[in-house]
Order: sequence, then C-alpha cells, then structure tokens
Amino acid sequence: MGNFGIWVLTICLIFQSGYGFYLPGSYPLKHVVGNSLSVKVNSLTSIDTEMPFSYYSLPFCKPLEGVKDSAENLGELLMGDRIENSPYKFKMYTNESEIFLCQTSKLSSDDFKLLTKRIDEMYQVNLILDNLPAIRYTSKEGFMLRWTGYPIGVKIQDVYYVFNHLKFKVLVHKYEEPGVTRVLGTGDGTEAVIPTAGNKGSDVPGYMVVGFEVVPCSVMHDGNLVKNLKMFEKYPSPIKCEPTTVSKPIKEGEPIVFTYEVIFEESDIKWPSRWDAYLKMEGAKVHWFSILNSLMVITFLAGIVLVIFLRTVRRDLTRYEELDKEAQAVVNEELSGWKLVVGDVFRAPSNPALLCIMVGDGVQILGMAIVTILFAALGFMSPASRGTLITGMLFFYMILGIAAGYVAVRLWRTIGFGDHKGWVSVAWKAACFFPGIAFSILTVLNFLLWGSHSTGAIPFSLFVILLLLWFCISVPLTLIGGYFGAKAPHIEYPVRTNQIPREIPAQRYPSWLLVLGAGTLPFGTLFIELFFIMSSIWMGRVYYVFGFLFIVLILLVVVCAEVSLVLTYMHLCVEDWKWWWKSFFASGSVAIYIFLYSVNYLIFDLKSLSGPVSATLYLGYSLFMVLAIMFATGTVGFLSSFWFVHYLFSSVKLD
Repeated sequence: MGNFGIWVLTICLIFQSGYGFYLPGSYPLKHVVGNSLSVKVNSLTSIDTEMPFSYYSLPFCKPLEGVKDSAENLGELLMGDRIENSPYKFKMYTNESEIFLCQTSKLSSDDFKLLTKRIDEMYQVNLILDNLPAIRYTSKEGFMLRWTGYPIGVKIQDVYYVFNHLKFKVLVHKYEEPGVTRVLGTGDGTEAVIPTAGNKGSDVPGYMVVGFEVVPCSVMHDGNLVKNLKMFEKYPSPIKCEPTTVSKPIKEGEPIVFTYEVIFEESDIKWPSRWDAYLKMEGAKVHWFSILNSLMVITFLAGIVLVIFLRTVRRDLTRYEELDKEAQAVVNEELSGWKLVVGDVFRAPSNPALLCIMVGDGVQILGMAIVTILFAALGFMSPASRGTLITGMLFFYMILGIAAGYVAVRLWRTIGFGDHKGWVSVAWKAACFFPGIAFSILTVLNFLLWGSHSTGAIPFSLFVILLLLWFCISVPLTLIGGYFGAKAPHIEYPVRTNQIPREIPAQRYPSWLLVLGAGTLPFGTLFIELFFIMSSIWMGRVYYVFGFLFIVLILLVVVCAEVSLVLTYMHLCVEDWKWWWKSFFASGSVAIYIFLYSVNYLIFDLKSLSGPVSATLYLGYSLFMVLAIMFATGTVGFLSSFWFVHYLFSSVKLD
C-alpha cells in the first residue's frame, strides 16, 4: 500500500507542477510601447441568481465603434459567456489618469429600477485584458481576498451608489526572447506572433501583459464640466479614487458620468505564471494531501473487503478442483450458496434492451470524462482557453458514440445468445436515450432563461447546431459502432440456463436497500473534490486541479467496481440470481447521494440564491449532472460484475 501511495502522490505532483509550462494554444503576446490594448467585457454574473446578463443591458457607456461580439467557440456559448468589446482603451506602458468615458442620458424609471435591482442581486462586471480577467483585491480581518470582476454598485442605508470610476493596474513583464517572435498588429488591439529569427527588427523592446487589476470607486462628478468633452479626453479636475468611501448616489432623472485611470507596473511575474493569482484563489493546496490520504484509505478498505471475498471464492474452487469425479458428484448434490443459482445466473434480466442502452451510454459518458479530464490535466483545456473544456467534452462524446453502439449491441446479442434481431433498434435508442434526456432538461431550463432575458440562454441557432451535431455525427457513429458490435462474436455463457426459473428464497431485508446503501462508499471517494467542483460552477471560482481530479476519477472507477462486485457476490450467496440491474445500481446509486449533496449545497452554501427560477435552474443542472454520473458509475459496476460472474462460473464445471 505504501508503494501505491507514493505512485499516486508522484502522478498528482506531476500533473500539478504547472509552473513554467506553456499551455497549448496559449502564447505570449509582445506589445510595443504605445500599442493599443483593448479591454473586453463578459456577461454580468451573480451567485444570487445564476443568470448572466449582457453588460450593455444596463445604462453604461458603449464603445464608439459600436458593440461587437468577440470570436466565440461552442463551449463559451453553452456556458453563457457573451464576450463583447468595451469602451475602455489603453496604450501599452502609458499611464493615464482622469480619462473621461461618457455621460449617460438621464436615468429613466426603468433604468433606475433595473440598475438598483442588479445591485441588490450583487451582479459583477467582468472585464478582460489580453485574456486575463480583471482581479480585485480586498482586505478583511487582516486577510487579503481576491475576486474576479467588480460589483456594479453598493447599497448603504437604503441609498444605492454606483461605481463610476475605475482604477486599473496593468502588470507587464519585459519580453526577453529576442530572435524568436515579433509583433504584427491585427487592427483590433491584439498582436500576432510570428518567427523572426535573424530579423533586426526583433530587438524592438516590448512587454507582455501578466496581470490585470481593478479598483472600483464611486466618485461625484460635475456634469457641467463634461458637457463638451469627448470620449477619452481628460477630465478637467483631479479625481480622487477612495475604494473605502462612496460618493455617487443613483437617482432617477440624473445622468451618470463614467471615468477611469490606468497605470502600468513592471512585474517579475513571467508569462507561464500569470494565471497563478487566479489559480490560488481557492486555497485548496492545504487540503490536497489530506484528501489524497482519505481516498487511499477508502480504496484500501474496499480492497480488503474485495480480497476477503475473492480468497473465499478461490478456496471453494480450489477444494472442488482437487476432488475426484465421484467426490464432485457428491458435492454437486450438496451445493449451497452461489453454486445453487448456476442454472439461473445468466437468465436474461427484465427490460434487457434498456439495460444494454444504459450501459452503452454509460461507456460513452465515462470515456468522455476520462479523455477530457486527461487532456485538461495536460494543459490542453486550461482556464486560459475559455470554452475549450465544454467544446472538448462535446467532441469526445460524439466520437465515442462508436463505443456506445458497439457495447450496447454486443451486450444485446450476448443476452440474446447471439441473436442479431433488433440490434439496429438498440443502437438507435443508445444514440438517442441519454442525449434525449439531456436535451429535454436543457430545453426546459432554456425556456426559463429566455423568459428572464438572460444571456445564459442558448440561442436558437445554437440549438439547431446541436441538433445537427447530434443527428449528423453522433447518431451515425453510434450506428456504425452497433454494426461492428453485431459483427463481433457474442460472449458465450459458461453454463446453461434452466427452462424454469429458480425461486428466490425470502430475504431478511430488502435487497434494494443494500443496493442503495452501497453508493455511500463511492460518494465518500469524491465528496471533498465535489465541493471544489460545485464552487467552481456556481460561485465563479477557477477550477484547475484537473490532475488531481483525474486521480479521483480513477479511484472512483476502482471503488465502484469493487462495491458492485462485492454486492453481486453477496446476492448470489443468498441465492438471488437477479443481479443484472442490482449490479448497475449498486455503484450507480452514488448519484442519489450526489443529488442530496447538491440540495445541501443549495441550502447551506448558496444561501443568497434568490427566486424560484434560480433554484429551478440549479436543481435542473444538478439533475442533468447526476444522471450522467449514474450512467457512468452504473456501467462500471455492471461490467465488473458481469466479468466476475462469468469468471466465477467458468472456473468450475457444475452439472
């Protein structure tokens, strides 16, 4: 066990030693002094409602060139990100102060109500510079807290104040690799990197953005001083930004003046480490070793139980094989326990097609999870590349439709003793069953988001794209996998099945009660990591420990297999030969505990979540998540139990 612990710890440290590692798809951008830097803005977010809204849905300044959507991928759209250009403009390494942005028109009654409502709901503005979210530092009880974004405003003694002046700090690091890359302006403030080995122009000094900080302030401006000012001109009087005081109340019928300032500061932070400030926000490092220790203990205990049963079975088989034929005949007449169900153990379960479909979909989901998390652990789906995680999940899920069709059809033929009849129907249903459930849940939730005018709603065009991906890629691949499954030889049972089913003796306790209770052990494997995942999804924190998550996933698979195997053996020992569905739900029941944990998280950790719509969205997404987990973990349990039962009854010849 000590060697196993060292092995797990070594892999975990390898995955987490990301310092100095260049993320695939993320390259340093060299900016020459005076180059234009464009700030972008993402959707307004709040942990109170979990419904994002467009930044320009509020009476804020708009860019001169108009609002334009930035290039987005499929994952960003599904996550509700709507990245747009903002009116804020910087020049590389050029400090500027008292920059006038705009003066809004007089606030109408609707604008006033909407703005104050968003402040009550604690919405945050999320600005982005060079792919780095704006970070805000606050001090509380001697501790320095980090936040992404800044609040729209604040309410003090029934008076609403707006943060209408922003103080930006841009951390830069001098570009130190001459002869490798140089800059090409792309026209939108970003820079392209091209090889320049041997080019004399490459020695032009330049800088890389390695940090982006913001301090919001509420400042009372004189509206008369800005009547003739244009955007980006200097405000005529000094502006004092005091984050601890507020001065600009929101009043109906009055305009709001927005200003900003920016300073550049050279930093020792290197390009590969510029995300460290965001990745340290959770403070999870102190928990890693304790979590890993608890996982190893759980695995060790489950392994001990498994070894006991395997040694018991092996001893029975060894004793039987050492007997001569006459003695074996006597033993056959005195069979007990699991040996009594030899003629029924491979009897087809109820609803065999549904079981095959769920196992096939579970293989697809589990394969997607393993491959996606592995790629994320290697840095290919980092937080620096927004939307790539969801995009990767969709891609791998569609490709693994081949595995779903193959497993579902081959299992169907095995249950049917090699009969090819109905394999097309099974493959088709495997291609539509889980995606159909997911599509139904997301459609209902999307109607709620549409009704709330949230940017988190999936656009109708994206719905069409998802349907095309489903029916033009996923379904054909699943049918192809089903074709190969139909051509592959079915698994031969080692024993014959009797014509008349054996009566199952009365049990002391309901067998399903034991099956549902079995999910506690897999849940104990992942519940600590589940907290960080939930915090990342619902509280806007950056989740990045994919290497550790990969280890947790592997341990979860092992524990699910062990738990289901042990429960199957226990049922066979009491002459209960209906193990098929029970083996699936023995490990799949972990989904019940995850859903209960989600409800607990809603009640105790998301106390500020407001409104029935927000709670419905949360529970809907949680239901979607636990269904996927049930399919994946149940498949692990069933396949391990099927292998065990097949191995057990093929190891001894019973008449």
